[in-house]
Amino acid sequence: MTDQPTPHSPAPELFTWEFASDPYPAYAWLREHAPVHRTRLPSGVEAWLVTRYADARQALADQRLSKNPAHHDEPAHAKGKTGIPGERKAELMTHLLNIDPPDHTRLRRLVSKAFTPRRVAEFAPRVQELADDLIDRFAGTGSADLIHEFAFPLPIYAICDMLGVPREDQDDFRDWAGMMIRHGGGPRGGVARSVKKMRGYLADLIHRKREALPPEPGPGEDLISGLIRASDHGEHLTENEAAAMAFILLFAGFETTVNLIGNGTYALLTHPGQRARLQTSLAAGERGLLETGVEELLRYDGPVELATWRFATRPLTIGGQDIAPGDPVLVVLAAADRDPERFADPNTLDLSRRDNQHLGYGHGIHYCLGAPLARLEGQTALATLLTRLPDLRLAVDPDELRWRGGLIMRGLRALPVSFTPVP
Repeated sequence: MTDQPTPHSPAPELFTWEFASDPYPAYAWLREHAPVHRTRLPSGVEAWLVTRYADARQALADQRLSKNPAHHDEPAHAKGKTGIPGERKAELMTHLLNIDPPDHTRLRRLVSKAFTPRRVAEFAPRVQELADDLIDRFAGTGSADLIHEFAFPLPIYAICDMLGVPREDQDDFRDWAGMMIRHGGGPRGGVARSVKKMRGYLADLIHRKREALPPEPGPGEDLISGLIRASDHGEHLTENEAAAMAFILLFAGFETTVNLIGNGTYALLTHPGQRARLQTSLAAGERGLLETGVEELLRYDGPVELATWRFATRPLTIGGQDIAPGDPVLVVLAAADRDPERFADPNTLDLSRRDNQHLGYGHGIHYCLGAPLARLEGQTALATLLTRLPDLRLAVDPDELRWRGGLIMRGLRALPVSFTPVP
């Protein structure tokens, strides 16, 4: 992923399968020649792509760019093509990725209580338990698909626990989430059906928890109960808002972490020197390189390729380019985080990189609420894999790996590995 386009190379073709495998040369061309670039997306919607770091950071915090799809200036037939498939019909639109202040401020304040550093730290033993249990299932076989058997189930079960989904129902969530990932970039019908099933389940779960809610919160109360308690005590959280909030926390809280673990493991397996440094550090009981390393993996090949949709509410200029009201704007985090104007040697993976204010979790008021939990899961997953399976290696040539098609997320379909079996 270090190829640089020549100065006279033609404009790259975007959103092909070849592009999905390695988009970074195309993003380098855009940063240099068309840093704010209007393009037609595979869905048919036209949008502006913002690729330079300084412009991206500005756009992510610009309040003239609304998250509300109602500001999209597309004709009626294009409505609904800019968000999560099925969320409109399932009445799940009122979540943090689709709203602006003051509603965004109110809802974010409610849910932010669940992601305090203390609450996440208290959850660490459960994440470690999940990581060990999942590795136990395949450690004796000498091979695994790390996406299907490890990176995918770990954050699903973790966020289900945090939300308060009963253990006996969590495999249903795993199935629905799997459908949402498998259809990413493909037919939207399968995703919409899964969203509808999830919406029905969440509505029923919220009703059951409301009926059984004790007068006062107990220690470690689950997140859905906390949302219900807020809605019943003057915070004016509607049932649709509670269901939408639970839905987006699940949706945003698993796929990003699946890709962080998958992309991060792949980067380490293809950079043996960096991987060896990390293993030596972990063996010595140190955490510093693990912490900076996860930040570098987020920058180098992060789980979110493009930030979620924004729509201009009035005329503005980004990177010298005029944007009209109603135009969609997509900030390309993957391009911004490889900008040589901001990062020294941006195409080099350096786990000890210190000056690393990457945009992998966004910037501004929509900065990822679950970032502390995702960091915990990423650090725990990678440390446990490298410690318990020290000779972990790719089981196929890197050229054989396939990346999922889609617009927002970047992740592998599968990651076959082999290792010495551990009894």
